[in-house]
Amino acid sequence: MPATSDQAILFADIAWRGRTVRHEITWVGAAASHHPTVVFLHEGLGSVSLWRDFPQRFCQAHGLRGLVFSRYGYGRSTARPLDEPLPHDFMHSQAWEVLPALLAQLGIERPWLFGHSDGASIALLHAARAPVSGVIVMAPHILVEEIGVASIRQARDAYTHGPLRERLARHHDDVDSAFRGWNDVWLDPAFRSWDIRAEVARITAPLLAIQGEGDEYGTLEQVHGIARLLPQAEVLVLPDCGHSPHRDQTAHIIDEAGRFLLTHA
Repeated sequence: MPATSDQAILFADIAWRGRTVRHEITWVGAAASHHPTVVFLHEGLGSVSLWRDFPQRFCQAHGLRGLVFSRYGYGRSTARPLDEPLPHDFMHSQAWEVLPALLAQLGIERPWLFGHSDGASIALLHAARAPVSGVIVMAPHILVEEIGVASIRQARDAYTHGPLRERLARHHDDVDSAFRGWNDVWLDPAFRSWDIRAEVARITAPLLAIQGEGDEYGTLEQVHGIARLLPQAEVLVLPDCGHSPHRDQTAHIIDEAGRFLLTHA
């Protein structure tokens, strides 16, 4: 593993679909750990900086080494052209093409995956095909629900007429591309049939699924559906919590997710 100072922003270039894509990355936590690397996968509008200090705090608390990166089109990674829409299979391609290439380049084997929202879905899809040590997902999507579509419409209004664009612009080199790619694909009527339950059913690794009772982007069917498919899955439902458990209940998530990871180490 490269020897870098914590929170130093670096870049990793990978070849993907005939182009070179630069990924913003940072290493966090312990300089060395006997546990596998924890790879953090951000939400639909996330980035390295939008994780804030959660990955660092989580890894430091449990003696872990972590990798945080921004996907193509987000943060300081290569920006997606505005005329290049996200395809309906964008989470599959991230899980089955981009993430394996990035892990191989960085020498990461059998990682723990820690995903949030769209990043949680990417973690599930990757674990369905690739060897991982375990998976922790917060507010995952395994199918499209009307509650999520309605909240994404509200996000579009907040971006167009409210303060959301200004807030996100601090975290993305091309904020319009980042927002529109995510928003347009989720609001496409043809995306309503998106469903990854068949893929999730193939996961054999330990899995912790976390969701807030007040999640505005999905019902508890998202995590209970995982539990019905996977007998090894553990579910944590949080009262007084919305779509971002790591922000709403930071200390609790650090404790519970760390307990799960170390139990299955």
